[in-house]
Amino acid sequence: MAKRIIGSTPKKDGYRMPAEFEPQTGCWMIWPERNDNWRDGAKPAQRTFTKVAEAIAKYENMTVIASPSQYQNARARLSPKIRVVEMVSDDAWVRDCGPTFVINDKGGIRGVDWKFNAWGGLYDGLYFPWANDDQIARKICEIENIDSYRTEDFVLEGGSIHVDGEGTVMTTEMCLLSEGRNPAMSREEIENMLFEYLGCEKVIWLKDGIDPNETNGHIDDVACFVAPGEVACIWTDDENNPFYDVAQSAYKTLSSVTDAKGRKLKIHKLCLTKKPCLLHGADTIDSVEGTLPRENGEVSIASYMNFLIINNAVILPQYGDENDELAVRQVKEMFPGREIVGIMTDEVAFGGGNVHCITQQQPDPNGKAR
Repeated sequence: MAKRIIGSTPKKDGYRMPAEFEPQTGCWMIWPERNDNWRDGAKPAQRTFTKVAEAIAKYENMTVIASPSQYQNARARLSPKIRVVEMVSDDAWVRDCGPTFVINDKGGIRGVDWKFNAWGGLYDGLYFPWANDDQIARKICEIENIDSYRTEDFVLEGGSIHVDGEGTVMTTEMCLLSEGRNPAMSREEIENMLFEYLGCEKVIWLKDGIDPNETNGHIDDVACFVAPGEVACIWTDDENNPFYDVAQSAYKTLSSVTDAKGRKLKIHKLCLTKKPCLLHGADTIDSVEGTLPRENGEVSIASYMNFLIINNAVILPQYGDENDELAVRQVKEMFPGREIVGIMTDEVAFGGGNVHCITQQQPDPNGKAR
């Protein structure tokens, strides 16, 4: 029986968050349906989510969460090898509302159930209410019979952190120091929470993310660890690119820091799209009070960095852009032992995220890829 762990932290109990490139037992997603976020009644998004889920299922176990009203639809569209479980949610961003899994060196696995407030709560959150999403992490842990820690007084989303599994966590000041998260906490207090709940010893702070209006600048659009001592970072020489300043700043910071082991980082540059990814079909998105209004022509956050590392593969966003093939080649150089699976995911970008945002990997505590 899964239980809540009170009065302790993962670090105190000998647990750490493993790097995404470590072995996994499976992956989680949530079926999209929200009409005030997804175009055309979420049907194009559902087709894209299906492609992502089926691609992951070729390499590891895949579970998709679907609401009672969408269970039959999801079950019919997804192949039998994908598990579909019925659960109520507020939207489809399991990276941010799902659990962060932590493991120990004895084959144990637990979950961290961060408090979720839709990327800013009543200050600048994207929708209200969010109570169903805030229960997703606990429900996943109970389904998997995994004990969990709840950070009732600390807000965090999984997309705002990347770890190397060896004591280092990477994040952005724009997100973790935002007014809508933990405004009463100092930078040092926030760092201590990361140390205690991720089992880390050092934080690498990048200044900004590229989506201030969506997630307040999640790290998973800007940089990630690809191996011990190695990071990928978005890059462009085009001063007219809307993300030029953030890319240059992130690269400069990563070039000047060391990780928890004292290593100077090897940095892999990852291109940005040649042209901005612009939303179209906004007139098919419902206008509802309490959600961020959408307009045709607005820049969608289309980052190749928002990929997912899984067993023996990387699921890489593609946008029909001139740089799609370049991104595939660059990511292949980062992961020579993995297949690079490119999937057209502009529909996810229109909704405010991408592959990494809509997935949550579950690590193998025994260190064996399945």
